[in-house]
Order: sequence, then structure tokens, then C-alpha cells
Amino acid sequence: MGKTIAEKIFESHIVDNPCDDIYIIRLDAVFCHEITTPIAINDLVARGKDRVFDPSRIKAVIDHVTPAKDSKTAEQGRIIREWTRRHKIRDFFDIGRNGVCHAIFPEKGFVRPGFTIIMGDSHTCTHGAFGAFAAGVGTTDLEVGILKGVCAFNYPKTIKINVTGKIPTGVYAKDIILSVIGRIGVNGATNNIMEFTGPVVDSLSMDARMTICNMAIEAGATCGICAPDMTTVEYLWDFIRDEYKTKDEALEAFQKFCSDPDATYMDIIDHDISRLEPMVTFGYRPDNVKPAREMEGTKIDQVYIGSCTNGRMDDLRAAAEILKGNRIHDSLRGVVSPATPKIYRQALDEGIISIFLEAGFCVTNPTCGACLGMSNGVLAEGEACASTTNRNFIGRMGKGGMVHLMSPATAAATAIAGYITNSKLYNGR
Repeated sequence: MGKTIAEKIFESHIVDNPCDDIYIIRLDAVFCHEITTPIAINDLVARGKDRVFDPSRIKAVIDHVTPAKDSKTAEQGRIIREWTRRHKIRDFFDIGRNGVCHAIFPEKGFVRPGFTIIMGDSHTCTHGAFGAFAAGVGTTDLEVGILKGVCAFNYPKTIKINVTGKIPTGVYAKDIILSVIGRIGVNGATNNIMEFTGPVVDSLSMDARMTICNMAIEAGATCGICAPDMTTVEYLWDFIRDEYKTKDEALEAFQKFCSDPDATYMDIIDHDISRLEPMVTFGYRPDNVKPAREMEGTKIDQVYIGSCTNGRMDDLRAAAEILKGNRIHDSLRGVVSPATPKIYRQALDEGIISIFLEAGFCVTNPTCGACLGMSNGVLAEGEACASTTNRNFIGRMGKGGMVHLMSPATAAATAIAGYITNSKLYNGR
């Protein structure tokens, strides 16, 4: 019987099966940031187990509140900073070198097809875009991962999302994943892997694939995952060129993790996007989704472009294409946060940062702060934000605030209009 990508990765990493459907798998990497990891560090210290399984396979960053906004967040940074020094963890990205974790770690080549990765962050599923098994975990599992380099999981079950059709002009990866979540619901993939496949996924850039996999958790999935292909190889080539003679050789090695034609799935969902429109959330759940045209005229107080979902170059370019030569509406404020210093620098070189500044946006350093209402774009009670982030839960970006999730292009068009609207690029208006 054939195997799915997740099953192949999982089975190649099993070290024990202590009971029933519980398996212990070996980890290729443990990712850490300053919000969830200090809790694990302090508990390990208190238990007399202040050790790490392999400092070369632990990657750490300060990214949620950067620079620190108060004594509490400064202390969180100090704990992880001193921990990395104590254990000689080389790949630590401190203030000035840091970026959004789910953008900077792939950018540094730390994610590869076939890898197993955990992090104390639900959007770790982003890294499945490379054909990796990557999952967010709680404090206890994070501690075990740091200490022993293993983690316990149930044997993976997979739902295949076969994305077909032709992407309409003005429709983006964010619209695709919002439409999938709107279709299957926030519990539609609970305790499953979402394997994204089909001709549309094959045509997407790595930036776009990361956007789709990033929001698999919003449908309840453990991980989103895409089959590695030449697009994957091209993205990783600078990091793997010493391991493979040619790109074709790398592709052949990576494709051993692709699903077999006769693999068994919990469900197969064919999702035709030929008539998909730009999508926007309403209410307080990621599956509360409508076409942007049905939300036309909804007043907005802030537009935010950034995050681990949509803070990459593809996203900034899409927004800048709309904003060029325009100013944001006087009734709102705009904030943009490139996800990493490299992205920031490239956006500078391409003139994109100038477009944002001339349009009236505040351009901040790379940070996760606004997405979860911690810094750099928190909402006041009663305010609404058009956001390229991933969650619209009650109070997510600030107590009493409303978040409308959308693509960078729709967010940029909304910034100009002062209310939710489709971008001029969408050809279905």
C-alpha cells in the first residue's frame, strides 16, 4: 500500500512506539522564540535538566516583541539570549539580525524536504511548504524536544486538498487558503495533515506555498504540507549545492518524500478556484469568509501588511503594485512590517519601501507584534483592522478590536479607499 508524504517522513524518523497509536519520532530541528521558549527553559533549569540535545539543531530568535517594549518582554529576551550563549547555540537571531520565525528560518536554509520540526508556536505548520513534517507543540513537548531531540505524535492521517483551475487575476494564495478554510471549517482538518496538491499548488512560488501551509492550523490541522519539486530545489539551492552535483539530483533525492499514487487519505477534496474572488473574513473565526465585494464599504481604522503569513517579498510586491502613485485614506493608518532584514533590504533595493512611505505607511522593523496584539500596531477597543495576518479571534490584535483577514493586494486597495474593497487588479469586478 502506498504512503503519503507525512507517512513517509514519519516512518523514517520513528524511534519508538510505546503504546497504541503513540509514536516517538526523531527531530531534525527544534525552533524557538522568546514568548514560549523561556517558560520551557525556566522549567528545565528548575528540574536540574538545563541541557540541549544538539546545539546545532536548535534555532532561536527574538521576534514577537522586538525591540522589547517593557521590563517583562526584556526579561523574556534575556532568558533566551543567555540560554543560547550558555549552550553555544550558534543560530540565534537577536535584535537587528532577527525576523519573523516562520520567515527567517526557511530563509536561512534550516528547513528541508523530509525534515521533522517542532516549535512552541502553532504556525510552525508553515514549514510543511518544503515537504517537511512541522508542528506546533506545547511547553512539555518543547522541553522534551530541547532535552532529547524527540517528540511524541499520533500516526499521521492526511486530507488531500487538490487545488485545480486557473488563478484569476488579482487572486492570491491568501484568498485560496481562506476559501479552503471557509469550505471545510475551523475543525475540518482537526488532528489531520493537510496535503496541498494539484496544478495550482504546483504553479505557486515558495512564498505562496508558505502562506497556504501557514493557515492549515486555522482549519485544525497539525501540519500543512506540499510535495517538494524544482521550485523547492531552486529556493534551497544556495544551501544544498555542496550536497548535490546538480539540481536534478537534488530533486530526485527530495521526491522520495512525495506521496505515492495509491496512498490512502482520510478525505480528498477537489477545490476549483477558477471563479475564486478576493476573500475577506468577518466575525471572529477564520472560516467566517466572504468575497471582498460583499464586504464593500466596511469601515477600517488600520491596515496591517506583514506577519508569518504575508510579510514576504511576493506579498510586499503585490501591495506595492496597488499603492504606487496613491496615498492611503486620511481616515486610517497603515503599518507594514517586512518579515526579515533580507526582505526589508530587498524591498529597499526594489523601491518598495519608498512606495509604502510615499503612500503614508509606517514601515517597522521585522516583528510579530501586531499580529497577536503585543506591539507595533495594537488596536483600540472598537477599531477594525484590514490585516494580512492569520487570525481574527476576539481581541487578537487588541481588546475589543475587529480583524478582517485578507490578501496584501486587498489590504492595499482598502488602505487607499478607507474601507474594504477589491483591488484594481481583480478582473471580475
